[in-house]
Amino acid sequence: MSTLTIAIIIAFITGYACIALESFTKVNKAAIALLMFVACWTIFMINPAEFYPGAENLIATVNEAIERHLGETATTLFFLMGAMTIVEIVDQNGGFNFVRDALCTTSKRTLLWRIALLTFIMSAILDNLTTSIVMVMLLRKLVKSQQDRLIYAALIVIAANSGGAFSPIGDVTTIMLWNGGMLTAGGVIKEVFLPSLVSMVIPALILQRYLKGDLDQPERKMESAAEELNRRERRIIFYLGVGGLMFVPVFHSLTELPPFLGILLVLGLLWLTTELFYGHKKVKQADGMKKRVSKLLSRIDMATILFFLGILMAVSCLQEIGVLSAMGQWLDGVSCGNHYLVTGVIGVISSIVDNVPLVAGCMGMYPITAAGDMAVDGIFWQLLAYCAGVGGSMLIIGSAAGVVVMGLEKITFGWYLKRITWIAFVGYLAGMGCYWLLRTFILVTP
Repeated sequence: MSTLTIAIIIAFITGYACIALESFTKVNKAAIALLMFVACWTIFMINPAEFYPGAENLIATVNEAIERHLGETATTLFFLMGAMTIVEIVDQNGGFNFVRDALCTTSKRTLLWRIALLTFIMSAILDNLTTSIVMVMLLRKLVKSQQDRLIYAALIVIAANSGGAFSPIGDVTTIMLWNGGMLTAGGVIKEVFLPSLVSMVIPALILQRYLKGDLDQPERKMESAAEELNRRERRIIFYLGVGGLMFVPVFHSLTELPPFLGILLVLGLLWLTTELFYGHKKVKQADGMKKRVSKLLSRIDMATILFFLGILMAVSCLQEIGVLSAMGQWLDGVSCGNHYLVTGVIGVISSIVDNVPLVAGCMGMYPITAAGDMAVDGIFWQLLAYCAGVGGSMLIIGSAAGVVVMGLEKITFGWYLKRITWIAFVGYLAGMGCYWLLRTFILVTP
């Protein structure tokens, strides 16, 4: 291994460590990811001939490689930006009010199962981060006891991560694999849905033992005349936004165009619809301006988008120098080709460090094959989607959903580690066992 290769690896590991220690350094991980991206490619340019022997125009070759990787990365970024905007539009226009009504009950255990199922379903359609925020905000209105709320909040983390794992649009890592062509929408839903459901149901069965008795009936506020007037518009925006997200995989299947174009189609239709609504004389101008897409765009978390840009482009540098393919060969040798072991370990690691670079690294390590475990919808890629998504539930800092719930409900790392980690791990293993049974005895490929 050359000195230049070692220097690139050190730059990547140093940046990765700073990202993992964000809670201690208090430096936004997006800044570190961007610096890591530029540092890796700058070191690469010290002597590009080492990696492109025989190239006639080294500068043009490197620029072409960067532009190629940037184009692949952009498809994921535009997808995420469009999806985040759609969810923000639906949320700001009261589209999630129906969830509040569906959760109303006096039984603690009934509420637990309603929260689990709604979170699981919503995170598959939206994303696990947004779903967690919506569910915790509703939970605060329904449950007064802080001790009970911690149990419910922990289940929200588990259900959100499990729900996002089987959906092509539910988790960033699954979106990456779908955009990369490793998974198809139908394949991942058909074969990973049941394992993901098991990974949520098992922890819910265990956690319900800690909840007994009834809740106080929450107060129901009467809708104002203005809210009554806008109910139809809210319903249209909800169905257009959420239904549009569900239509994206269908659009991709019908047209074979990149998935981000389907997202932009839905965003454009939703944008047009809201413009027509808020140009109506019944809507106050001040209220309409606040809810227009042109205003809501400023609420999109651009730091997260830039973080993904930095990470994915830094990983692409490792791919160009051949480190990822070499690591993939080493892992195959150590595990004797056991993909359950490799992906299972990756899932556990994803509870400690961010799963986005882990999955990006795996996508660079292993090429898609025509047949076998590495083929499209092969065992490796489906297990990677499951393990990277569900594995983050084992620690409260292991996923974006966990981090945001930790902040909203003031859950301590120690409390979660002591009471919830083993429960999430049992569900994680049960889901992997379910997947093995499905692929071994039911979904047997000829």
